[in-house]
Amino acid sequence: MLLGLLTGMVVLIGFFLGGQRGMMIAFVIAVGMNFFSYWYSDKIVLAMYQAKEVSERDAPELYSIVANLTQKAQMPMPKIYIIPEEAPNAFATGRNPEHAVVAVTDGLLKLMNRDELEGVLAHELAHVKNRDILIASIAATIAGAIMILANIVQWGALFGGGSRDDDDQGGLGMVGMLVMAILAPIAAMLIQMAISRSREYLADETGAHFAGHSRGLANALYKLGVYSHKIPMSANPQTAHMFIVNPLTGRSLMNLFSTHPPIEERIARLRGQKAVDSMSAPLDQDSGRRTAEESWKRLSR
Repeated sequence: MLLGLLTGMVVLIGFFLGGQRGMMIAFVIAVGMNFFSYWYSDKIVLAMYQAKEVSERDAPELYSIVANLTQKAQMPMPKIYIIPEEAPNAFATGRNPEHAVVAVTDGLLKLMNRDELEGVLAHELAHVKNRDILIASIAATIAGAIMILANIVQWGALFGGGSRDDDDQGGLGMVGMLVMAILAPIAAMLIQMAISRSREYLADETGAHFAGHSRGLANALYKLGVYSHKIPMSANPQTAHMFIVNPLTGRSLMNLFSTHPPIEERIARLRGQKAVDSMSAPLDQDSGRRTAEESWKRLSR
């Protein structure tokens, strides 16, 4: 439905332009840009964060967890990378399960116990399994076309563009074009973010299924919610949507403008609780799990 709304906006702007030629040119440009991103985004992002590939010998526990999860999910084994960053976070990328990459930060490995690390990795593998990279690329393509078309409309209106009907309406058509040029990119951005948020919920659900329980992921999100404020991450805003939690937490004024759902809502869904209670609920202490405070002391050392 959301992708349909984005497509409808492209058609609507094309109508304001008075034809489909400009719309098609802009769409081709957007497709070309995002085609490049789809094929090479993994290499770009990994280089951006100086991530290093690790083998089973380098990180035996991490490799073991990923191997076990991929076997459960009936997926090919992805490449595993570690990001030299103290802020706890993780992301997955790659154009399909056969070319997937899972990356975690040093901070995540220090903060999480095995159950929680398994929950995080299951979430990231769920993104790959659900083809979220492809869906995000499609949404970005259409949203990019809208941005370009809106610029065409804006400049056309400012320099006296428009059809004969616009002149007959005494400038009302030109005003409509300017309003469209301003509102369309904002609407496209909001719809694109809504798509990203819906895929996060689905990845949480799918990841819990891979792991066999939701406890580890819920506890991991609780810790990530606490430490994302204490340990800031120097992240590029254009890659924020890729991480399991928003690395730019605290910089957004409204959840409406976030690429991620509220952490408390995600925990509530996993725990079957109300959102207002989820962040205040204690961590599951079964099997000697470290509390958030113990993990923080370890990171401080």
